Amino acid sequence: MTTNEIETGEKLDRLNANLAKVEALSLKLAEVMARHKPLRNELNAPEPEVFVNAATAYWQGMMENPGKILENQLDLWSKSVKSFVDAQNLILKGQFAAPQDDTPTDRRFSHHFWQDHPYFNMLKQQYMRNAEAIKIAVSELEGLSAKDKQRIDYFSRQIIDMMSPTNFLGTNPEALERAVETEGQSLVDGLENLIADLDANNGELLVKLADESAFEIGGNIATAPGKVVYRNRLFELLQFSPTTDTVYEVPLVIFPPWINKYYILDLKEQNSLIRWAVAQGYTVFVVSWVNPDRSLADVGLDDYIEEGFLEAIAQIKEISGQPQINAVGYCIAGTTLHLTLSLMKKRGDDSLKSATFFTTLTDFGEQGEFTPFLQNDFIDGIDEEVAEEGILRSFIMQRTFSFLRSNDLIYTPAIKSYMMGEAPPAFDLLYWNGDGSGLPGKMAHQYLRDLCQSNKFVGEGLQMCGETLKISDVDIPTCSVTCETDHIARWKDCYRGYQQTKSRSKTFIVSQSGHIAGIVNPPSKKKYGHYTNTKLSLSADEWMEQATFHEGSWWPRWDAWLSKKSGKHIDARMPGTASHPALGDAPGDYVRKKALK
Repeated sequence: MTTNEIETGEKLDRLNANLAKVEALSLKLAEVMARHKPLRNELNAPEPEVFVNAATAYWQGMMENPGKILENQLDLWSKSVKSFVDAQNLILKGQFAAPQDDTPTDRRFSHHFWQDHPYFNMLKQQYMRNAEAIKIAVSELEGLSAKDKQRIDYFSRQIIDMMSPTNFLGTNPEALERAVETEGQSLVDGLENLIADLDANNGELLVKLADESAFEIGGNIATAPGKVVYRNRLFELLQFSPTTDTVYEVPLVIFPPWINKYYILDLKEQNSLIRWAVAQGYTVFVVSWVNPDRSLADVGLDDYIEEGFLEAIAQIKEISGQPQINAVGYCIAGTTLHLTLSLMKKRGDDSLKSATFFTTLTDFGEQGEFTPFLQNDFIDGIDEEVAEEGILRSFIMQRTFSFLRSNDLIYTPAIKSYMMGEAPPAFDLLYWNGDGSGLPGKMAHQYLRDLCQSNKFVGEGLQMCGETLKISDVDIPTCSVTCETDHIARWKDCYRGYQQTKSRSKTFIVSQSGHIAGIVNPPSKKKYGHYTNTKLSLSADEWMEQATFHEGSWWPRWDAWLSKKSGKHIDARMPGTASHPALGDAPGDYVRKKALK
């Protein structure tokens, strides 16, 4: 027996052994799935009437204008047949090659087999032509409401993305090639990854995006030195240690969103907004919200305002001895900071000297990519969920956000983990993304019904904390920072709401990039620029057309704005006081609490 025959035999033995392991793991997979408690149908798809209406509209269109639909179908058929015939002709000529391919470039199909191999190339071409046919059919639907059409468009795109041949082992050449190269070990590793992810989420499939073992909160992320100087049931107040001999007398408090953890602003030293602000001479406080359990089911937006925002402000005034402070609100916390400012105006409370908003929506008249999830059928499902669970569980929100970018956040990671058998990367941003927080049931209901659906804050007013809160009550100096490609809080929507405040001193900035990268954009990186324009009466499009582009981060521009509202320099403050002794080191305890499954 030759050496090659021996090696081939050994490889075959290893392949058979690994395939046997796959069979054993399949049984374990079945056990895990048996424990799965599926989500209610309302959270998975719209009410059937939406699809019935779409089918009726398509059928009606075919009856009224059959030529148009047949024309689209014949175009698809002819291109499909031509691709097949071209491939056959090449094979008959003895050429094992793909036919001419005029489909657009798509990074999902970057492996050379998709371009070179006639079988896989034909699969790719047919998939992309089918996808285009579906998009055209949906775009030409008539007789539907704008929202129903947007929902059909969204769910049809989900089907298109899901049915990509890259998502199936038998039609993914890269995964098949890896299986052969590793004698099946990649399939074993992938199945183990799949089982681990399902087991970690009670049978619900959430692809792990980052290597959790690579990060330790307070160890190599969230490491800015400081102390916990106050705690109540909703938050811990962190005061960070100064790195300058003097500081501005007016302190700064940052309210992060309670959908995620605060340490997006302190991932590592090089991109920590918290460390940078401390280095500019600000006394920085950050609210670290609790990850709610079912005992907080009845906590509402009014509690977040009274026990969260107003309580933090009061505590910082006591600690600093200052009558006024500057505040920042990020995302949903920026929305709630607007509500707080309206309430403070009603009560004659001038404790805030200025307010800065990061990617903050206040006018929900246009719901953008969230339109499919902000209709009654879906929110009825949320209401039933929180009535049963007490909270809106984190993985439901995480899943929703992921499907907005399904190829990047679901299918591509799933292919790498489950088909290729790769371990998730040690990526701090993705680790943070997976370290989510739930929402108290009452708060989730109020936010979705009163703000997102009814848009009361910019309309008739929101009844809360014994007052009618309106955006027109906000009149202190403000700065709003938005992000050009943000799909969560679109900058044009942020701008529309910001225009409705009555502040006489308003600064509006659009940073390049998206919801996170546009905010976490340190000057040292010299990566993303930003736009400014002082003419805030213009439409959003006019504002951008006339805006001035600036190279580099917006952080120094904000520093120049904020420093003018921060008073004189005084000796640096160490965290805590005699009346507010340190309760522990930053980042505290609340940030380490994991979300309920």
